[in-house]
Amino acid sequence: MLRKFHSWFGLISTVLVVLLSITGAVLSVNPVIEFAQVKVVATPSISVAELTGKLASSHPDAEQIQRTPSGSIIVYYTENGQTGADLINPITGETIEAYSNSPVMVWLKKLHRSYLLGSLGRIGAGITAFIILLLTISGAIMVTKRLGGWRQILRPIQGAFRQRLHCQMGRVAVLALMLSATTGLYMSAVTFELLPDYQSLEPVFPESVKGDLPASIDTLTALKSIPISELRELVYPYKNDHNDVYSITTHQGRGFIDQSTGQLLSFKPFNNKQKLYEFIYMLHTGEGLWWLGLLLGLGALAVPLMSWTGIQIWWSRRRSATTINNNTALRSADTVILVGSEGNSTWGFAKTFHNALNLVGYRAHTMSMNNFANNSVSCYSNIKQLFILTATYGDGGAPASASHFLTQLDKMTEIPEFLVAVLGFGDRQFPGFCQYAKDVQTALTAKGCSQLLPLDTINRQSPQEFSRWGNTVGRMINTELSLLYTPNYPSCTTLSLVERVDYGAEVKAPTAVLRFKQSAVNKALPHFEAGDLVGILAPGSKVARFYSLASASKDGMLEICIRLHSGGLCSSFLHSLSVGDSIEAFIQLNPSFRPASGKAPIVLIGAGTGIGPLVGFIRNNKSHHRIHLYWGGRSRQSDFLYESELNSYLKDRRLTELNTVFSRSNNRSYVQEKIAVDSLEIRGLIAKGAQILVCGGRDMASSVMVALDEVIAPMGIDVLTLKAQGRYREDVY
Repeated sequence: MLRKFHSWFGLISTVLVVLLSITGAVLSVNPVIEFAQVKVVATPSISVAELTGKLASSHPDAEQIQRTPSGSIIVYYTENGQTGADLINPITGETIEAYSNSPVMVWLKKLHRSYLLGSLGRIGAGITAFIILLLTISGAIMVTKRLGGWRQILRPIQGAFRQRLHCQMGRVAVLALMLSATTGLYMSAVTFELLPDYQSLEPVFPESVKGDLPASIDTLTALKSIPISELRELVYPYKNDHNDVYSITTHQGRGFIDQSTGQLLSFKPFNNKQKLYEFIYMLHTGEGLWWLGLLLGLGALAVPLMSWTGIQIWWSRRRSATTINNNTALRSADTVILVGSEGNSTWGFAKTFHNALNLVGYRAHTMSMNNFANNSVSCYSNIKQLFILTATYGDGGAPASASHFLTQLDKMTEIPEFLVAVLGFGDRQFPGFCQYAKDVQTALTAKGCSQLLPLDTINRQSPQEFSRWGNTVGRMINTELSLLYTPNYPSCTTLSLVERVDYGAEVKAPTAVLRFKQSAVNKALPHFEAGDLVGILAPGSKVARFYSLASASKDGMLEICIRLHSGGLCSSFLHSLSVGDSIEAFIQLNPSFRPASGKAPIVLIGAGTGIGPLVGFIRNNKSHHRIHLYWGGRSRQSDFLYESELNSYLKDRRLTELNTVFSRSNNRSYVQEKIAVDSLEIRGLIAKGAQILVCGGRDMASSVMVALDEVIAPMGIDVLTLKAQGRYREDVY
């Protein structure tokens, strides 16, 4: 619900919000410019009387003096029937330069305050400020949930680039936007008298004045007692009108001064409402606090970028929305599929599963998890099995279409008798991998539901893992079930093989390093970094196989490290390639698996072909960042992948330390055992803030995690803590 509110309010108000933010950002530069243009700053020792005395000779026709929040002194005058304004040196009283308001800034202020529509526009600007406040608060809540609570608010943000950029900009700008929106809303409310008027009562205009000849202005007692730093405005009396008075405004209030005696005839201090309004005005505009105005302006500049990425995210979700065809009525169905999804991707898997069940004769009904309790128990009378396919939002939270499921389930006193199977979708990079699916499984067990299958999980929406789960389901329901999930892939690029290096034949584990270049002449490779993924479609296959990249596009080639798997359609195809052959491929960015910037050391851990992206990280370590590599192979003689290249990186200091182990040697060992042996060194690296990147098979990664937990236990932390800090990342297959 919160996401829908945030999305729709953002979409509806995009133009007004962006316009208000951009104009606010431009206007925020004004206080900075004014501060930079202050040529001379008056000292507190200079009084208003001294200044006006000096102006009496240089500007005999002065009518008004103003001091800006930045400290500049401006005198307004009429000379030969023409009005003018000068910027004044407060020490000498001499003119620095002519002064005029920028017509562009005046126009921008009107645009910002009222959209150039007068009172109606002011109402619109106030409403827009309120919308910005609501969007900021709702966005902050969603980001907090995504990261696992307020204590984790500074942890690295995972996910697609647009989502990460949207969330990151919001996280950076949240305080500035809340301050700008709140203060702007307050001023709008005061303007339209929704809050008490801020204006102080004017001082009482004197009923009578001395009326004698005016005294020299620099002799006026009241003006002598006021330092120039306290002045806001001094308005001169009309010429030749001895009964008129000086009108003065200071930081403390307003008053009138007799032009002949110099006495302060009346003075009205600013009340608390006035002081509050002026304080809030300063917070909103930055006038008097130029650095704050600049920060608010930078925060406002985040809004157009967030609007653009937000629209892209919304459009992507809309495009990926899935329609379930041939959805059997619930009362007639024998199978129910419940879907928990945040961004619609899980619905695509549910549709594939739904169609496969229908194809083998089952009557399936698919709906969101939130709709489960909206039906009476009698509606489920024909149901034999219930399948729940759910993602996890953030770090263990419920996705949008399942946000009420556990609460609804807890309130149900009667549960239909059917077999249940839960399938979780997530990313192993997150500490709370598929946590919501685990919570659902626990809740169903507590309600006494019988299991058709134990809880299973899918990492990074793997079609291969989904197909494997479908085979398991088929065996349990005594039918052959084929789940061929075909995502919407981007357009492919044709790449030609230019080099291959083969390993592992002696240990019956053929492995090849393949290097490709763009087939088309004068066409550059798409942008990618080492650690990103390349999707390759083998001939006759509709499902892409993803491989971690061992190179970056700036290397001028696309490099992968592939082991031949028995029966593997794509690995067999790739291993059959000769130099000059072509493939169809596309890039899938994987920004969550990258070395962190900074001076902290990096520990790379891998086994087998998992060395591919790790070598890519080392290859591009031109700044000689401290990198320690732990890698395990089978035989030093047969499949020491990248041996010569790694040795060269040791020599040129792109690689600090190389630790290798081999499982088919006289001193057979595995990488997790080497980690245990080097426990002291690893603890020292982690104490220095080291980041750990793990790449390879799932079993290896699990063993490494167990070993590292034991290594760092004396430090009072564990791998999950490192994950939460963004210091432990995996690329596991």
